[in-house]
Amino acid sequence: MHRSKLPYFFLALAAVLALSALVLLLTRSGSRNRPAPQAASVPPPAASDPPPTRLPNIDEPAAPEDPAKTLANLGTGVADADPATLVTNIAMALEAGDFETFARLVGKDVCDANTLGSLKTLAAAHPLKIHQPDGVREVGELELNSRTRWSLRLADAEPGRDHIFLDLRRDEGKWSVDKVMLPPAPAAPIPSAVFADSLGIADAFLQAVLKQDFEFACDFVDPHSVSDAKIAALCILFEEGQYELRHAKPLRAMFHRGDTVGYLANVQTPDAGQTAQFSLTLRQPPARSNWIIAEINLDELLVDYARRVAGGDIYYSPLVKNPQGGDTLALYFEFDEDQVSPRTRRQLEIVAHILRADPGKKITLSGHTDALGTVEYNNGLSGRRATTVRDFLAAAGVASAQIVTLAKGASQPRRPNVTSSGADDPAGRRANRRTEIYLDF
Repeated sequence: MHRSKLPYFFLALAAVLALSALVLLLTRSGSRNRPAPQAASVPPPAASDPPPTRLPNIDEPAAPEDPAKTLANLGTGVADADPATLVTNIAMALEAGDFETFARLVGKDVCDANTLGSLKTLAAAHPLKIHQPDGVREVGELELNSRTRWSLRLADAEPGRDHIFLDLRRDEGKWSVDKVMLPPAPAAPIPSAVFADSLGIADAFLQAVLKQDFEFACDFVDPHSVSDAKIAALCILFEEGQYELRHAKPLRAMFHRGDTVGYLANVQTPDAGQTAQFSLTLRQPPARSNWIIAEINLDELLVDYARRVAGGDIYYSPLVKNPQGGDTLALYFEFDEDQVSPRTRRQLEIVAHILRADPGKKITLSGHTDALGTVEYNNGLSGRRATTVRDFLAAAGVASAQIVTLAKGASQPRRPNVTSSGADDPAGRRANRRTEIYLDF
């Protein structure tokens, strides 16, 4: 009988599978018992060893700072209801050298690559430190309640290159930066006024008066319509009345009619307890050159000065009208006195400074008295008053050739010596005891 070989086939297959399983088992067991390969051991650097540095590639140029990176994604600038807060934040950013914050505060319409580059160059040459305590200052209004200018004064910088100006614009009740003016470059000439517009000229003039710089102040006025006596009187008023520009809106825009602009200058005492004002009118010549100051109205300032300094006597004024036309400075004396008072000395120091600065300038001193006393006595007294003023100026360094003296006695009173009823008028006589200084230039 023939037997089937199929069972033997399956038996052989099972033996092969069992043998394969045994080989696999032995291989895995050997792999688990073999030790794992170890990484090469590198001793740690000594504590004193410097950290590794990347040596520069001399063929690879240094990448310059890219202003475009700072300017990327800038918005329209920050708007604030308080312009002082916005300007102070800008000043803080500049002091910290944080030009990205500066760019964000002023916005893309104002800050470009040239502005940032100039700021960085300026900072590299001189630290952008703000002068204390008056480094942030409002200059005045360009347009009433809508455009204003602020100044950032840099500490220890060269005069003329020590200010950054910011023009601000008001929109929907908030202020934002409209323009930035940086100091002139080191090689560039320094202009007399950084801004040649009407507000820049008005501010430069007032800053000169505050510093008692008569000659510089004269550079900004029309000599045909603004007398030297008026400028000198303004210097005297600021000095003797201890006036300074008001911190808020020192120059207010009154009107702008083509080539004529008017400003109201607001001043105050150092403690801000008293305020006063006077007006400036500027015009632009037909040739479109710089604006010039064509008129200064000191009436309101003189009233405040009389109230505070002269005991309310409005005629006791350092500026009077000359009978021959124009303005004249006036110095006052007590009854029957011919010596200058401490107050008069301060005024004469300003006049002496003006005359020393230009030996070609001349003045005429005319002495005056009230009506009490004889004609002969008053003529002598008025002459002594003029001579006293001349001697003071000569002792202060003014050449005698620059001074002419006249004795007028009681012949030219400024006010009546008696009332309408014929009674004696001490207030009127007080205004007549004087020496007038006529500036013949």
